[in-house]
Amino acid sequence: MPDAFHPDLTTTADEATGASLRSRLHHVRAADVSGSTAQTTGMQRFAAISGATVGSEKIWMGETHVAPSTASDNHHHGESETAIFIRSGNPEFVFHDGTDEVRIATAPGDYIFVPPFVPHREENPDPDNPAVVVIARSTQEAIVVNLPTLYALEE
Repeated sequence: MPDAFHPDLTTTADEATGASLRSRLHHVRAADVSGSTAQTTGMQRFAAISGATVGSEKIWMGETHVAPSTASDNHHHGESETAIFIRSGNPEFVFHDGTDEVRIATAPGDYIFVPPFVPHREENPDPDNPAVVVIARSTQEAIVVNLPTLYALEE
């Protein structure tokens, strides 16, 4: 019987075996991440943890590769809170504070937090090396809403 210590983990089943996806751990190998996710020009997103890959319901996790000398389209991630860990390279994150565009330069090991609905873009100014970031979102899938321009959210 489900309770606070024994939740119901049988709601999602593996199509191949019929076994619950929510009653075991999942190992997603680097070679098995999926590119079948929302994309933004200038970036490649890969899902590792998602509803489609492991049956997650409340979190999405994966990585994004930004090619050298590349900027993404302006976008936001809807209702998702987004946490970003810089794995390699020196990507820059740009948003509008209501007066000007603000640029945050990062290095490997840094973290960025993007609140829900905040328009931004990622850039990789390095002409020779890609940037790779690990992303976790508070929604089960990667929401990407591409925008024609950056703008500040009204408070």
